[in-house]
Amino acid sequence: MRVLVIGSGGREHAIAWKLHQEGEIATFCAPGNPGIADVATRLPVPLDNWRALADAAEQYKIDLTIVGPEAPLASGIVDVFVQRGLRVFGPTQAAAMLESSKVFMKTLCRRHGIPTAPFRIFDNADEAIDFVRHAGRPLVVKADGLAAGKGVTVAATAQAAVAAVQEIMVAQKFGAAGSRVIIEEVLEGEEVSVFALADGVAVAPWLPAHDYKRLRDGDLGPNTGGMGAYSPVPWVEPEELEAIVDEVLEPAVWAMAQEGRAYLGWLFAGVMLTADGPQVLEFNVRLGDPEAQVLLPLLESPLSEATAAVLENRVDRYLPRWRGEHAVCVVLAAEGYPNAPRSGAPISGIPEAAAGEGTLIFHAGTGMKNGQLITAGGRVLDAVGVGSTLAAAAERAYRAADRVQFEGKAFRRDIAGTPLIRSDRSALSRPGAARGDHREENEG
Repeated sequence: MRVLVIGSGGREHAIAWKLHQEGEIATFCAPGNPGIADVATRLPVPLDNWRALADAAEQYKIDLTIVGPEAPLASGIVDVFVQRGLRVFGPTQAAAMLESSKVFMKTLCRRHGIPTAPFRIFDNADEAIDFVRHAGRPLVVKADGLAAGKGVTVAATAQAAVAAVQEIMVAQKFGAAGSRVIIEEVLEGEEVSVFALADGVAVAPWLPAHDYKRLRDGDLGPNTGGMGAYSPVPWVEPEELEAIVDEVLEPAVWAMAQEGRAYLGWLFAGVMLTADGPQVLEFNVRLGDPEAQVLLPLLESPLSEATAAVLENRVDRYLPRWRGEHAVCVVLAAEGYPNAPRSGAPISGIPEAAAGEGTLIFHAGTGMKNGQLITAGGRVLDAVGVGSTLAAAAERAYRAADRVQFEGKAFRRDIAGTPLIRSDRSALSRPGAARGDHREENEG
C-alpha cells in the first residue's frame, strides 16, 4: 500500500511515523520536513498547489492520501482528488466549513440544537464595538475564518473586547478571515479535546486529550497553536464522554448530512464541560496538533484500518485498540513565538533526546541549511514521552525536551503537571482549565 501524507508539521510527522510502524506501507509526504524524511519519502510539491499534489498522487501510484492541515481541506483539496478518482481521507470543502467558518458552525449548532455558548454575529465593526461596550461582562471575540491559531480573544473587560474587534475587523490583522466576528458568552468549566472518526452517518470516538494553548506556564501569555498535550484525560468521566458523543458528535454528523454536507474524516470537538453539560467551543475537521502527537503513539490498531473504516462506510463496526499507557507532548517553540518567531537557529541533541526509552521527537518547524538542521517555524519540535503513568510519560517528555538545544528555545514546564482528580467542578485550579479559551490550530 502506498500512502501520501499532505502537510509539513508535527501532526503530519506523527501520521507518517504511525504508518511507518505498520509495515508493508510505502509512505510519502508532501512537502514534509527533515524529520519526516526518516519515515517517508518527501515530495517537493507546494502545500497550496492541489492539482500538483493530485498529479504526484497519480505519478507515484498512491493508494490513499491523508490530508493533515485544515487550510487545504478548507480550500477544497479533497474535491480535487475525488474529481480525479483518487482515494483521499478528509472532508470536502463544503463539509470543512465546520471549521473554516465559525459563523457556519455556530448557526449549525443553533439550527440543530447542539449545545454551544450564546452568541451574536457582526459584520460591522461599529455595531460590534457598541455591543461589547454595553455588555458589561466578559466575552469571547472570534474571527469568523481561519486565523492561524490567533483569531480568538477572551476579553475580561470591555476595553479588551473593543481592542479585539478593532484588531480583527478594522486593522484586518487576519485579512478576509476577520470580515465577520462571533461574540459569545464566556463558559465556565473545564476544556477537553474529543476526537472521532466519521463516515457521514456513524461516529467512532477516539481517546480524548487535553491541550495547552497559552504560551507560558500557568496559562499566561498569548494564545498559540498549542504548547503541549496529554492523553488520556483521567479527570473526564466515562459518562461525560458518552454525553459528548450523544449530544455533540453524533448530532453534528447528522446535521451535516441533513444539510447536504456529508462529513467524512476525523472530527475534533473542543468541548467545555460545564455544570449544565458539554458545550461546543469549536469543531475542527482534522486531527489536532499537538493532540495527534499523543494520540497516535497510543493507538495500537493500524491507522490504515481507521481510514478504511471511514472510506468504506463501516465506522459503525470499527473499534480502535489503545495501548494501556499515557502520552505527554511538550512543544519546543522558537524565540519570539507566536508573534515573531526567529528562524535559522542551529538545532542539536535530537539523537540523544530520541534515544530515551518511551521517547519520540516529531519535527514541526525545522529546515536544513548547509547540512545543518535549523529552526524554520514557530513550533519547532515536539518532545513526546510514553509511560505507564502520566507522571512517567511527562518525565520522559521533559528529559527529551532538555536534551534538545537551539538558541531561544521556549517551552512550558507545567504540561501534565497538575492534579488529575477534580473534586469540584467549579474549582478551576488546574492550569489548562479554561473559560471559552479555545483556538484553531496552525502549522506554526
